[in-house]
Amino acid sequence: MKCPHCGETLPSVVCPDCKKERPAQGNYCCWCGSLKKIEEGKVDFSQRVLCSDGSCIGIINEKGVCGVCGKPYAGELQ
Repeated sequence: MKCPHCGETLPSVVCPDCKKERPAQGNYCCWCGSLKKIEEGKVDFSQRVLCSDGSCIGIINEKGVCGVCGKPYAGELQ
């Protein structure tokens, strides 16, 4: 698969849902929207901690910071 912006060859995999080639490091399929992390069973939505910034949509990662805005979690992690 080639990057549409720079033309560099990207490592790719075939999406199990739509069967099109997608970037291997992507979190979702750029063609059908299938979530890679859910397919691999790596995300447990019942255990996620939402960002404490009221305007951010991210979740707190294993380092204790938001994966979107980078702010540390303001509450207590379990």
